[in-house]
Amino acid sequence: MNLSDYNQIPSPAFVLDLKRFTRNLDLLKEIQEKANINIILALKGFSLWHVFPLIKKYLAGATASSFHEALLIFNEMGTKAHTYSPAYIPADFDKIVQYSSHITFNSCAEYIRYLPFISSENPLFSPGIRVNPGYSPVDFALYNPAAEGSRLGVTVDRINELKQLPNLEGLHIHTLCESDSYHLEKLIDAVILNFGELLSKLKWINFGGGHLMTKSDYDVPHLISVLQSFKLKYPNLSVILEPGSAVVWETGELVSTVLDIVDNNGIKTAILDVSFTAHMPDTLEMPYRPNILNASRELNSDFHNAYRLGGVSCLAGDFLEEYFFSSPLQVGQKLIFLDMMHYTMVKTTMFNGVGHPEIGCWSEDDGYKLWKKFDYSDFKNRLG
Repeated sequence: MNLSDYNQIPSPAFVLDLKRFTRNLDLLKEIQEKANINIILALKGFSLWHVFPLIKKYLAGATASSFHEALLIFNEMGTKAHTYSPAYIPADFDKIVQYSSHITFNSCAEYIRYLPFISSENPLFSPGIRVNPGYSPVDFALYNPAAEGSRLGVTVDRINELKQLPNLEGLHIHTLCESDSYHLEKLIDAVILNFGELLSKLKWINFGGGHLMTKSDYDVPHLISVLQSFKLKYPNLSVILEPGSAVVWETGELVSTVLDIVDNNGIKTAILDVSFTAHMPDTLEMPYRPNILNASRELNSDFHNAYRLGGVSCLAGDFLEEYFFSSPLQVGQKLIFLDMMHYTMVKTTMFNGVGHPEIGCWSEDDGYKLWKKFDYSDFKNRLG
């Protein structure tokens, strides 16, 4: 897509480029086939159900973290979910069982608590447990599942309890975040070191998400080699990966418009029709700095017009520090935030009742197609 294409899209709007999206799915399917593994979509990173039928043609299913996600997978993808939650709501568990092929528990105690569902002569799902191998390359504490004292997964000091769990069929490990194949290799080494004595007795292992396979510099041949080597060592195990970001990496944008420009003591802020706290919360939580079309995050000879970018909510901190543009910004000008498909729509809120970006897709043949437009009723109904 180019700027003339974006000018055909209303603002604000999340827009998925179907050509780039399909290109990612092609690569994931190739990896899946060459490594003889299953790649499934993690809804916590991307749950735009309009494209679930397309995803089903390429991937082996999807993973859920709640009853609602499992139900969405069943209704819109036509398959049962691989489900994991740090703890299950008792009132939801009967329903989760109906829509899940695999259910992973977070602790030995919870596994035992739901043993009546697991010990059935006709099991309705394949039971697994999440383990914490004590390795993660993630530096940012908010996103590190293996941090000291983490609530996520059973640690190796409780391996004797793991050995005694009846009917256990799988292990789930998730300690990566936008990581490369060499991090996965280290993760696999840590799992074998700490939990290797369990692996020959199980049916599946899920290495979770955080595998950024569709990033341009990702070493795909090395990934395939690592997975093939693991499967040679443990031929009894079905291997599962569940990336969220990788499925939609660099496949869509958030289109916004400059509403006003505020100059306060020489600091210029372009106020946009989007909110960082409501529509791009990772930009404030991590903090994550998104790229913007035809802008730079660094001052240079080509980009020397500096602007803070301000959200439309009343939160004082709803802004990003300076970006640099080749020419002064104008009211009514569109700004295009790049790579906005993963961990954006799934985390948006309606704080302040600000206008929620509509959702659509772009194709070369059909141009822009609207999937969802939000209005007052969406804001009102979520509050009662």
